[in-house]
Amino acid sequence: MDGRKRADIQPGQRVKIVLKKDQPTGKLTEGVVLIILTSSATHPHGIKVRLVSGEVGRVKEIVG
Repeated sequence: MDGRKRADIQPGQRVKIVLKKDQPTGKLTEGVVLIILTSSATHPHGIKVRLVSGEVGRVKEIVG
C-alpha cells in the first residue's frame, strides 16, 4: 500500500519514507510514525509524517 491517503496512516504504524535529502535518489528510510504532518486527505507525493526517530519525510510505502 502506498502512502498517498491520510486515512491509511496511523501513529505507531511502521512505514517507509523518503527524506527531503534523499528525494533525488529515492532512498527509503523505515520507521514508526509519531505524528502525521499533512492536513489534507490525500497528497500526490505521499503524506508527510514525523517518525519516532525525529526524521520527517513523505510516506512511500506502508510496511505490513
